Amino acid sequence: MDQTDNSLSRSVLPTHIHGCCGKHGFTSNGITRRKFVQVTGAGALGTVALSGLSWTAIVSEQADGKLPNQRQPLLVKPILTYEVPQRREKTSWRSWGGIQTEQDAGEEKSRIGEELKALAAAADFPVSFMPVSAVRRNQDLSTITDLESADLFLVYAAGGSMNMFDTLNKMGKNIIFFCRHKSGPVYLWYEIISPRYLRQHTDNLAVKGIDEEDVVIDSHEELLWRLRALCGLKNTLDSTILAIGGPGAWAQPEGVVPALVKDKYRLDIRTISYEELGRLITEARKDKSLIAGAKSRADKYLQDTGIKLETDRHYVENCFVLEEIFIKLMTRYNCRALTINECMGTIMPLAETTACLTLSLLNDDGYLAFCESDFVVVPSGILMANISGRPSFLNDPTFPHNNMITLAHCTAPRRMDGKKLDPARILTHFESDYGAAPKVEMTIGQTVTNIMPDFAFERNVGLLGKIADNPFLDICRSQIDVTFECESRLVAEKMPGFHWITVYGDYMKEAEYAFRKLGITFEKLV
Repeated sequence: MDQTDNSLSRSVLPTHIHGCCGKHGFTSNGITRRKFVQVTGAGALGTVALSGLSWTAIVSEQADGKLPNQRQPLLVKPILTYEVPQRREKTSWRSWGGIQTEQDAGEEKSRIGEELKALAAAADFPVSFMPVSAVRRNQDLSTITDLESADLFLVYAAGGSMNMFDTLNKMGKNIIFFCRHKSGPVYLWYEIISPRYLRQHTDNLAVKGIDEEDVVIDSHEELLWRLRALCGLKNTLDSTILAIGGPGAWAQPEGVVPALVKDKYRLDIRTISYEELGRLITEARKDKSLIAGAKSRADKYLQDTGIKLETDRHYVENCFVLEEIFIKLMTRYNCRALTINECMGTIMPLAETTACLTLSLLNDDGYLAFCESDFVVVPSGILMANISGRPSFLNDPTFPHNNMITLAHCTAPRRMDGKKLDPARILTHFESDYGAAPKVEMTIGQTVTNIMPDFAFERNVGLLGKIADNPFLDICRSQIDVTFECESRLVAEKMPGFHWITVYGDYMKEAEYAFRKLGITFEKLV
């Protein structure tokens, strides 16, 4: 084991920390890396410990074992603002814009309704458009009865005063302004949305929570990706995640990261101790129907022509037992997300397998399952899964070179595109040579979005790339070589934190928009 000298920071940072786990990776005071991560979560700020779990009680209270794995729809309230000017002789009596009469406004309201129907049909994420309301004056907003239930105000700013915008903004909702140039009658605020409202007659942005990215001109494609981002954000903020063994944070001081997670993402972290989990597993193993069901599902899984078994079948069956336990726990606490601390050490003697395949199975079923309980990266994984509607792959990056980087971990999902299952070899977890871990053969040529969170929750970096190869190196089992266009040295200089999140598809715009809403800057490497 490499023993790098780190004498200047021995009281906080570990001497050598590896990306995956095992019994190597000691801190300078002799604590293993996994133990170091675990202690950061014990009783940490923003977490709730769960106790008194009983398999019998959990099973009896659940008629259906699985949650409907669906994101909640983004509720959008469209509001047309306009004015009806009165002609006056020998003076300017109307502002710019093609909406000048009540008839114009009525036709525009109908036009908006039809466009939103088409937009809803095109959306690959859950979105619900509420009835279009049209208002001329600030006081008219008080007559709209469904403002409070909306997640987003979509303001069609044809005319009217900015007092209406201020009133809407004070309600604390997200706001997007849609202005027409050529998609219909030209809007007044196409001219003045920046100097008059965003900058408030100054040279700098002056409206809290709204900036240039919240303005769309004509393009429904531009509107769609913003809605996709906000849908992902809605389903992430205030959501619940179970942390088996407590929340950790890769190489970070105790308590700091859970507090940042609570502040930025408002996650409700529920801790289940390994003592509780051990009792639950022991009790569950006495449930004959559970064991029979796990064996049956393992049989079906291994019959898939895309699967090649290269480890003991018993490990696979135990992974399905563990999966069912985790599903029951998430159902009980009404959540879709789970992460495991000390996932390659402490859980092995309890489950008699590794959690690698179990986490892969959960992600393929639409849950959000992460190894390592690294809350530096887990919130970004939840957000990107909720934006894309696809699983996120939490991975260890290597050093970029020759416009390529290798990303690897033992818990990759197979349903990375959200639909089809990629082929996989089921092997042991590499570092322990134990249990069941998938080596997923991801799609060559697939575009992927890579997110690199920093430790301070201030700056995330995004890198668009393509999968070039599925190597088989002596590292974590699921491995991809990802190529990119920017300079390798730029990636090496800019990459913060440690773990990355990778999702299929190009979601760079959505990521930047969502992270900005969280107060986290986003740097795209190009």
